[in-house]
Amino acid sequence: MIISASRRTDIPAFYSGWLINRLRAGYVLTRNPMNHAQVSKVILSPDIVDCIVFWTKDPLNMLDKLDTIDSMGYKYYFQFTLTPYGRSVERRLRDKEEILKTFCELSDRIGKERVVWRYDPIILNDEYGPEYHREQFSRLCSRLAGYTDQCIISFVDKYPKLRTNIIREISKDEMTELGQMISSVAGYFGITVKACCEAAFLREYGIEKAHCIDKALIEDICGYSLDIKKDRYQRDSCGCYESTDIGAYNTCMNGCIYCYANYSDVSVTGNVRRHDPQGELLVGRAGDNDKITLREPKSNKDGQLEIF
Repeated sequence: MIISASRRTDIPAFYSGWLINRLRAGYVLTRNPMNHAQVSKVILSPDIVDCIVFWTKDPLNMLDKLDTIDSMGYKYYFQFTLTPYGRSVERRLRDKEEILKTFCELSDRIGKERVVWRYDPIILNDEYGPEYHREQFSRLCSRLAGYTDQCIISFVDKYPKLRTNIIREISKDEMTELGQMISSVAGYFGITVKACCEAAFLREYGIEKAHCIDKALIEDICGYSLDIKKDRYQRDSCGCYESTDIGAYNTCMNGCIYCYANYSDVSVTGNVRRHDPQGELLVGRAGDNDKITLREPKSNKDGQLEIF
């Protein structure tokens, strides 16, 4: 089993203490976001969990817990989003220079192959134009060269709930221009670029389809091959493999205006108040009317010879 921690919230930034408590307890409860009363019990034994994929914009609070996770026998890697935007877009992040230092520290600690850089999402507007991205992407590549092997990009999706004039649709011509630039610059610094849920035309510029839950990378980290399928619950254009997400929507405090995982600041504030670091669920508690179902505990190890 692969654990995703988490597409729904930034567990490394805000809930790393809760995560350690759940790993020690050996299980976690997670709600079905489409049916609040359906709760899954997910076994977290390192014999069952092949790998944990951490998604974060700032894992500073996680660094002092990596030794504990290592000692428990878990394998993991990070999807680390680092963009050049200011607080008009990413409202509550630390200073980006400090976050960049944390990126390098994490890479030094666990290895560059286990820290995947996400330049995601790409936004275009009057403040953040193509030349801005050229300058800033080049600057970040020069700083991160040697600290990561790959960069995953995507272009912002303008969800109906995003009521802001800071975000606008990006045309195919603009995607082409940016894709060519990003591929060229990253290649110069020895960084491979992949695209998350984007059109195949980017392959013409050397940008392949991303697999954020990455079977090949996980096999390299684990040292054995996996019997695992593509994730049928993601978008058709998604290249991810199956995983179990243990996060919850409306709990991330980064305050990014492009976020799909939060409905409102009010919802986030309410849920944060209901968070218990000792709780089985990330938010609240299971009630009498909840149906708790044990998710089949099964490793994805396919029984073949280990990889050497």
